[in-house]
Amino acid sequence: MNINRKFREFVVRFKQLNGNPHYIALGMAIGVFISITPTIPFHTVIAVALAFICRASKPAAMIGVWFSNPITIAPFYYGSYKIGALLTGVRLPFDGSCLQISQMLEHGYELTVAMLVGGIILAVIPGIAAYWVTRKLMMRIQRRTLKKS
Repeated sequence: MNINRKFREFVVRFKQLNGNPHYIALGMAIGVFISITPTIPFHTVIAVALAFICRASKPAAMIGVWFSNPITIAPFYYGSYKIGALLTGVRLPFDGSCLQISQMLEHGYELTVAMLVGGIILAVIPGIAAYWVTRKLMMRIQRRTLKKS
């Protein structure tokens, strides 16, 4: 599937989200936050569970995890490793082939903890940015929809 088609699909799904801007933006922020953490293959499950707990939009959380994709995953994981290794003192070499949490665990508990700590730290700013951008966009979309009716 080409990138333009995926992007159009994303825009259509985004515009179809229902709820107040805060509800949708919180779901999107949760999805983006989780997408940056090294928790593949559980991104969607974790994001939806957190959205449920936080009373946020589950569909927006599912869309938000798309932030992690084949292009962005390698830099996210490398950044998670570097930040986590710095904070935890881990001196293990980074293995870019460990994309699933089960593969990280095979390399040791220390590496897994370092990656998770780094991923959580790395995800804070994009998660906050996703909230504010989504909230502003949803307010604009909802205003346009009201004007048309």
